[in-house]
Amino acid sequence: MNAQTQFSGGFRNAPVDASHAFRAAMTVMARPGEIRDLTGAEPPAPLSIAAGTLLLTLCDPETRVHLAGEADTEAVRKWLTFQTGAPIVAAAEADFAVGRWDDLMPLNTYRIGTSEYPDRSATLIVECDALEQQGAVLSGPGIKEVAHLSLPDIAVLTGNAALYPLGCDFFFTSGTQVAALPRSTQIRAEG
Repeated sequence: MNAQTQFSGGFRNAPVDASHAFRAAMTVMARPGEIRDLTGAEPPAPLSIAAGTLLLTLCDPETRVHLAGEADTEAVRKWLTFQTGAPIVAAAEADFAVGRWDDLMPLNTYRIGTSEYPDRSATLIVECDALEQQGAVLSGPGIKEVAHLSLPDIAVLTGNAALYPLGCDFFFTSGTQVAALPRSTQIRAEG
């Protein structure tokens, strides 16, 4: 990785790009199952544009990030550190973790909050091959009747939802797309 790659790939117009990205991220978290485009960053491989944009939008020098599996490269570490100042940490200490589903497991590695501070939990950014509004049936806050979303492991995510108000929150990314699954969402298999 050359220095030019490390220093490039951030927001071109940071205030505008960050505000658009933040709005998209908060919209999908408020409306589980909805898929939105999320662009602005050009992170090094293997991070998707959506995952890189989320990291630039949500991380700063006080936000601890865990890079799982193939996401943990020297290029990603240098890019993230330069662009956000976020420290790279072990999974158990992370505010955010990014990687493919299998690389992020087991879920019980991450903080789920406490009864006094349920917000002190980890948010996982799960890199997916594709996002589709089919598969698992979602219900709960932010969903009028039901929504559908392709999820990597319904059983594990249902177990996480059962911990509510504790548990992890999730963003799912693929290319330039993002969807979210807050811990308050109820999940069941389709059919």
